[in-house]
Amino acid sequence: MVVPELRAWRAARPHVVRVARTVKPHVARVTQAVRPRPVQFTTLQLTAVAATVGLALAAGAVAAAGPWDSSGQRTAERDWAASREGEGGTDHGHTSATSQNAPRPAPSAVSVLAGLGGSTGTAPAEQALADVLNPLLDNAALGAQRTAVVVDVATGKRLYSKGADEVQIPASTTKIATAVAALTAPGPDHRIETRTVLEPGTKEVVLVGGGDPTLTARKEADGWAGLRTLADDTATALKARHMDQVTLSYDTSLYAGPAMHPIGINENIAQVTALMVDEARLNDSTSGPAGRALDPAADAARKFADLLHDRGIKTTSPGVSKATSRSQALASVSSPPVSDLVERMLTNSDNDIAEALARQVALASDEQPSFEGDAKAIHTQLDKLGLPLSGADFADGSGLNRADRLSADLLTGLLAKAGDPAHPELRTVLTGLPIAGFTGTLSTRYTDAPTATGVVRAKTGTLTGVNTLAGTVVDADGRLLAFAFLTSDEAHPPNALEARAALDHTATALAACGCR
Repeated sequence: MVVPELRAWRAARPHVVRVARTVKPHVARVTQAVRPRPVQFTTLQLTAVAATVGLALAAGAVAAAGPWDSSGQRTAERDWAASREGEGGTDHGHTSATSQNAPRPAPSAVSVLAGLGGSTGTAPAEQALADVLNPLLDNAALGAQRTAVVVDVATGKRLYSKGADEVQIPASTTKIATAVAALTAPGPDHRIETRTVLEPGTKEVVLVGGGDPTLTARKEADGWAGLRTLADDTATALKARHMDQVTLSYDTSLYAGPAMHPIGINENIAQVTALMVDEARLNDSTSGPAGRALDPAADAARKFADLLHDRGIKTTSPGVSKATSRSQALASVSSPPVSDLVERMLTNSDNDIAEALARQVALASDEQPSFEGDAKAIHTQLDKLGLPLSGADFADGSGLNRADRLSADLLTGLLAKAGDPAHPELRTVLTGLPIAGFTGTLSTRYTDAPTATGVVRAKTGTLTGVNTLAGTVVDADGRLLAFAFLTSDEAHPPNALEARAALDHTATALAACGCR
C-alpha cells in the first residue's frame, strides 16, 4: 500500500530535516553527558526535554507556514490544525467512530509549559527555595553585587527575592525589554519594508531604507527580505518604462541622531542605519562577532547597483538622496514579522536586530528614532503594561551600553507578562529564549548539567565585570518559573567563565528543585 505524503509535510520537510541535523549532535552530546551520571530526571522534566526537541523540529515546519496572527498563533498552522480536526491522535476517553479493530488514539502528552495556560505541580515553598538559592548566589565568583528574583509564572507570585528592586547593568538581558516593547508597539505582525521609487520626470531611482537589518544579498534568502528580489522587481518595473540606465541614490533619512553606537566601532554591532544588508557583515556569518562595513548604507547601495547591472540596468555610482512625496513606487520587499525578528534577536543575542527593533518602537510611539528617542519609547510601552520601572534606565536596545539599568524585578515581570494568557502577542519572548544545551547562546552551556539541559531557557548577558541570566525553567514538580540573576563588580571584575558557571549552577539548582 502506498501512503500519500501530506502536502503540509512536503512543504515543511526540508525545514524539519535542517533543524533535525542541527539538533542531532546536541542530542548525542546530552546522551553522553547523562550516561555516566546517576542523575535522575523527573517524568515532567523528561517530557520537557523531549518536547523541547520536538518543538525545535516542529519550528522548521512552522517557519514555512507563514506569519503570526493577532492571537500569537501562526495563521497557516491554525488552518492546518482545523483541517485535521476529527482525525484523532489523542485519547480523551471517547469511543472511536471507526471500526472496532482500528487502533486506539495515542494518549495526550503531559503539558510542558503548563504555566502558560494552567499550571501543573505545586509552586516551590519560599523558604525552601531560599535555602537552595542563597548559598549559590553568595558565591564570590559572581562579584560584589548580586540581585535575584524568582516568580511563579502561573500566578505572578514572587517566590524568591534578593535586592529585587535594585537596578544593575543588565547587559544583553536588556533585549527582553526591547522584545516586549516591540511586540507591544509596533506589534508582532508588523513588517519592515525596503523599497525603490522613481522620482517623476527624472531617471533617479532611490533605494529607501526602512530599518530592516536582516535584508540579505545572499542567493538563498531563507524567508528574509532579499535584495536580489528587490533588484529583480525594480529592473522589471524600469524595463516596463523602457528605462535601462538610471541615476541611483539611497535614502537613510528615516533615522535621526548619531548612527554610531556609544560603544564605538565594534565587531558586535554595525552602525545603526535605516539601510544595511546582512547586518553590514564583511563575511558570510549570520550571528556573532564579525567585521562590519564602515558605511553600511553605502555598502548596501553599491551591492544593489551591481545587482541591477546584472539585470540589464546601468546605474551611476550611488549617492545619498531623499525620496520625495511625489515619487512613484517601483518595488518593495518586507522583513518577516516582528515576532520572528524577536525570536532571532533573543536566540542569537543579535545586537543589530535589537537596535533596529528599538527604532521601530520609537517610530510607532511618535518618538524620534534615535538612541534617546528609543529609550523614551521603550519606557513608555513598558509603563503601559504596568511593569515595575522604578530606577530603570534604557540607554539602548541591545544592552551594550553600560548606562543601561534594570532590576531583577523588572526582568521577571517582563517574562511573566510574556506568559500571561491575556498577552498572546508577547509569546515569542519565551519561544525565542535560548535553550540550555541546544540553541543560540546556550548551545554550548549546561553540557555537564543534564537536569537543566532542554529545561532552562534563558537570555544571557555579559560585559566586563557584568554577568546576568534571565529566563524560564520547569522545576522538578513541573512548575513554570521565571527567574532573573543580575551580578556585577566593576571595581574588581570577576572571572567571566567562573561567574557564568556559577549562574548556570544556580539555574540548574532551580530546575532540580521541588522545594515544597
